[in-house]
Formats: sequence, structure tokens, C-alpha cells
Amino acid sequence: MKFVDEAHIKVAAGNGGRGCVSFRREKFVPFGGPDGGDGGHGGSVTLRTREGINTLADFRIERTFRAENGHPGGGKDMTGRGGADTTVIVPVGTIVRDSETGELLGDLAKADMELLVAKGGKGGWGNQRFKSSKNRSPRQYGPGLPGEQRSLELELKVIADVGLLGLPNAGKSTLISAVSAARPKIADYPFTTLYPNLGVIACGNQRSFVMADIPGLIEGAADGAGLGHRFLRHLQRTRVLLHLVDILPLDPNADPVRDAQSIVAELGKFSEDLLAKPRWLVLNKSDLLPEDEARAKAVSIAKALKYRGPAFLISGAAHAGTADLCEAVMRFIETGEAPAQGNLPLPVVVDRKVAIASRPAPTKAARKKSASKKPAKRKPAGRKTANRKSVKRGAAPKRAVKTRAARKRSARAPVKRKGRGRR
Repeated sequence: MKFVDEAHIKVAAGNGGRGCVSFRREKFVPFGGPDGGDGGHGGSVTLRTREGINTLADFRIERTFRAENGHPGGGKDMTGRGGADTTVIVPVGTIVRDSETGELLGDLAKADMELLVAKGGKGGWGNQRFKSSKNRSPRQYGPGLPGEQRSLELELKVIADVGLLGLPNAGKSTLISAVSAARPKIADYPFTTLYPNLGVIACGNQRSFVMADIPGLIEGAADGAGLGHRFLRHLQRTRVLLHLVDILPLDPNADPVRDAQSIVAELGKFSEDLLAKPRWLVLNKSDLLPEDEARAKAVSIAKALKYRGPAFLISGAAHAGTADLCEAVMRFIETGEAPAQGNLPLPVVVDRKVAIASRPAPTKAARKKSASKKPAKRKPAGRKTANRKSVKRGAAPKRAVKTRAARKRSARAPVKRKGRGRR
């Protein structure tokens, strides 16, 4: 079945039934009076989620959904039958918006959830509703209110615990096929994956999680390069992102560090919330190099990226390191705590600012000791005083020689004259 994650549909609720105009005609009853019944209510349109559906492809064929109109009322105070409701089945994770106003009507993120999108019209009143002391034989009736009509936009965001992120040919499809029963298309050319794939990874007895593989991103995806970043919406419901980096790309001009940084930049252009999600570094294709060289290459890439989270060195094709990765992800989903490091230990990078902030506060004795050491007072420049020891008894002290700057300051200073004070 073709994967479709966007659809436009129209829904129309049923109109209310018309009220009845009727009068009671019965033998031996001279004053019968009105007995027209009300019309029935129109049917409503409801969306309901169901598990097992992973696409909106059904809405490419049928795009208009209508509910039944209410039936008119009858004589003898009989109310008309209400119109049947219409239920539209949608996949779990569907977001519903109004096409005209852009209003978010609901987010159907769980199974068996229901959302009323178009309410049926109310049935009209019969003439017995209009009788009064002044109007004994009314002939008025209600025609019934029309049902709601809307144009809706359906947007599907797949429900997954883990999302795979990376360039084309980074090994995302190979990884999901190695750890789950999913069989996505795998080839030696870019953009092999054209739509998201889901795989269920089992990690023991009743321990499993769902992994989503989306088409690869390239630099400039926000501007429409490649397949764009329209598939990034499927990662917004995930709890952790696995950023796959090819340690030995086929292109000799490719730089794994620069490419990884471009992917992070595209995440920020799409959504700040997606950029703030936990993101683990997974260095793939370790089987292309000897073990020591692959480990050294992976460490150098992580150091160049200034990455400080858990890092994993795996090979999706050789199934090397995938068990450690799946177990760490499963533990994170169960407990919510990320591991300190993965199967690739990274050198500890000490941040100077963090180290200064983490220093213990000085004690009271240390503060007193530092306060007692007062710096020596320096004599002002350009001012020389006579040394008392060098002046002989009875001799006048020598006048201090003024510098050029001191002479200028004294020349600019205003002369204070003595005068009488104010009376």
C-alpha cells in the first residue's frame, strides 16, 4: 500500500427533519387541537482511530463523507427518526485541522479515540409546540436546522519511540532491517527510502519499542533540496533520536563532521522542539575499517563535533554493536535516564566555565586571610617628595620637581579668590 501522510476531505452532517402540522381528529372529541410532532435530528460525522492503519491512502479515493438527514415529524405527536451518524476510520497519530481557518480541531494520538468534526442539525418543531391560549390552532412549524459542513486537512505523524536521522546512504534502512522484521528497500544509491518505515524491536520478554526510519536529509532541505524536510514531522512524537553518521563515506570530498553539523542545522530550521530532543550519536559502518582504525576514526569525529552524550560504534550490515544500542534505548524508554556513555568511550572534555562554576566556595578562614593581605599603596605618578632622612638638620627641604602633566593641570585649574561671603 502506498504511504500517504496528507489528505484533504469534506464532511457534511445531516440536516434536521421538518416539523409536522397536524390536528387531532377523533370521534366524540369536539376540541382536538394540534398534534404535529417534531422532526428528527440530523446525523453527525465523527473521526475514530484504529490500530493497523499506517497511511491516509484511502482518502485519495473517497473524499466526501455525509451523514443522513433527519426524518420529518408525523401526526399524533410522533417525532421523526434521527439520521444515522457517519464514522470515518483514520490511523493513529492523525492531526485534524480546518482548511479554511487553520484551526487545530484535534490530535488523535491513541487508539479508539473519537473526534466530532461535524454536528447534525436540530429537528424542527411541530405545530403542537406553538399552541397557546391565544393561538388554539397554530399552523406554524420548524423547517429543521442545517448540519455543519467543513473542509478538513488530515496530517499523519507516525507513532514511534525512536527516530533515525542522517544523510542518504548513512545506513538507516540497513539498521532497522537488522534489528527488526521491517524490510525497507536498500540499494547503493541515495534517496532509496522514499517514505517512512516502522519496525518493532524486541529486547526480551514483553520489552519492545518502535523505530521509525525516514528519508535522508541533505544540506538545504529547508529550501526544498532533495526530498525536503516534510518527513521530519514523523520524528516529532519520538522520545529519542539516533543520529547516524557514516565514518567512511563513498564520496572522497565528503566530510562526516560537516555533514553531521548540516543535519543539526536543518533540524533547527524545521522546529526548535525537535532540536531540543535527546539525540545520540551512532557511528555506522565500522566493518569497512579494521577495529582499531574504526574506533580511532569514530572518536576523532565525536571530538570534532564536541559531542558529550552517549556514542555508539556499530555496523548495521555486520550486526556489530546493534544489541548494545537496542538495550540502551530500551532502558532509556523504561526509566527515562540516558546512559553516561555507549559502547564507544569518549575522552572527557572539561569545560573551563563549568569547572569554574563547580569550584567549592571559599571558607570563612580563607576569606579572612585574603582580606588581611592588603595591597601596598602606590605613590601617584609625577609627584616627588623629599626624603626626610636625606635632609640635613637646619637645611631647607628641596622643592619637588613638577612634571609636564602636573604643570598643565595646575595651569588649567581656576584661581580661587578670597572675597566677602554673602550677607
